[in-house]
Amino acid sequence: METYKAKENRYDTMSYRRCGRSGILLPAISLGLWHNFGSVDVFDHFIRIAHTAFDRGVTHFDLANNYGPVYGSAEENFGRILKKGLGNYRDELIISTKAGYDMWPGPYGNRGSRKYLMASLDQSLKRMGLEYVDIFYSHRPDPETPIEETMGALADMVRQGKALYVGISNYNDQQTQKALEVLREYKVPCLIHQARYSMLDRWTEPALLPLLEEKGVGMIAFSPLAQGMLSDKYLKGIPQNSRAAKSTGHLQTGWITEEVIRKVNLLNDLAKQRGQTLPEMAIAWLLRKPVVTSVLIGASSVEQLEDNLKALDNVSFTEEEILLIENILF
Repeated sequence: METYKAKENRYDTMSYRRCGRSGILLPAISLGLWHNFGSVDVFDHFIRIAHTAFDRGVTHFDLANNYGPVYGSAEENFGRILKKGLGNYRDELIISTKAGYDMWPGPYGNRGSRKYLMASLDQSLKRMGLEYVDIFYSHRPDPETPIEETMGALADMVRQGKALYVGISNYNDQQTQKALEVLREYKVPCLIHQARYSMLDRWTEPALLPLLEEKGVGMIAFSPLAQGMLSDKYLKGIPQNSRAAKSTGHLQTGWITEEVIRKVNLLNDLAKQRGQTLPEMAIAWLLRKPVVTSVLIGASSVEQLEDNLKALDNVSFTEEEILLIENILF
């Protein structure tokens, strides 16, 4: 494959949104490397996905230490992508990674200790061939580690120049409030909160989103399609070889109830009336909220990536459409 050269018109169609009250703008849609970029995947496929994303103005690439499979392989492969030309545009990229879930054996390869987080970031930088990441996240709260220790490690990463900004992920509103307070004491603001959020999973709405808006913290939503439930895969039930049909994995058969299928079909009908696919409408529905800085998507093909980017063609909803969606969901 020839050395990559980005398209000159890469910024023409993407919209960028301010991340809280920071100086950072993020693309409305960011690319997550959770699946499809690991050692079990085909390199030529995911390098084309990454190149297409950047050519379409997706400047933010989101990873974590244990993304793969196997653990670490997504970061290693992203490092290869950078070396093959994308790295020439390093100053145009926001690269994020995280630590908090299982990574290596023993008591120091998990959770939120200073030792784990610091070692993990050093490993991530080595795998990707970077001197720094733009955002480093505490991937989940650790009830057994003082939050002062976890947030102190994040603050020191910024002071050491290994991360430009820090964020948190999967923290509830009370945990977020405490994390923000501690980071403020260290004079290192929390840039962003990454949380699971979709039409079918709205746990963030009652307390977390208002808190982030009040405190000027950006929010990036992951699993916007509810692990594929907000797609056309499950309109007629659970097909064989689908994610839900597998005995293991993050989407289980029990989640695809008749009631969920009914709601998804009604949402699909509304999306058609809007001239969109259901995934496009689901992403647009999240972006209608100013507090949502960006929506994090995964892609197993260039075609899927481009389909999801079409959501940006129509992110406005009438009051009637919002009411219809609420009536369907509740």
